[in-house]
Amino acid sequence: MKIRYFAETDTALIEFSDAPVAETKEITENLYIDLDGKGNLVSMTIEHARKQASISEVSFLQMEKSGA
Repeated sequence: MKIRYFAETDTALIEFSDAPVAETKEITENLYIDLDGKGNLVSMTIEHARKQASISEVSFLQMEKSGA
């Protein structure tokens, strides 16, 4: 996964895979998702990211699998 922030346009791009984009869907006025040919999520674009997503702070926490 890659997260990119473009300060010039206040846009955040979160890439989940390198698959080719087959379709872009507008979820809200400031949120778009890109899907591959099978409908899987490829990326998400957030416009006005500082206001919409508190992009000034990003954290990552990987949870361990629970054993069964």
